[in-house]
Amino acid sequence: MKTTATAAAKTAFLASILKAGEEYAGIILGKNGDPDHHLILLPGEAESVNWKNAKEFAAKAGGELPTRREQSLLYANLKEGFQERAYWSGEQHAAFAGFAWYQNFYYGTRDYYNKGVSLRARAVRRVVI
Repeated sequence: MKTTATAAAKTAFLASILKAGEEYAGIILGKNGDPDHHLILLPGEAESVNWKNAKEFAAKAGGELPTRREQSLLYANLKEGFQERAYWSGEQHAAFAGFAWYQNFYYGTRDYYNKGVSLRARAVRRVVI
């Protein structure tokens, strides 16, 4: 059971880091398991954009495309903020430069597509802990 003081502290913290229209997704852990950064989902989305244009959309929104790990957190905590479609991640495929990873927000699957394929995009920003 959360205490009133704990709930008030959480509310104050979120108010200090969130801007209008943003949603708090959670904490991403670093490689050693310690908290690394808070993940914030920015408002708005791009429809039917290739990977290059998705990255440009995210930059114009004041953020970046999420990593695959971050997309997993978004799927777990903010799935309702996404259409039941595939969204680009900011990660290229390591072995195939013409491909990048995506997260499907209907099935929960993750795979990679040719960067020229049109998918959706959402931007995130990170608050380092």
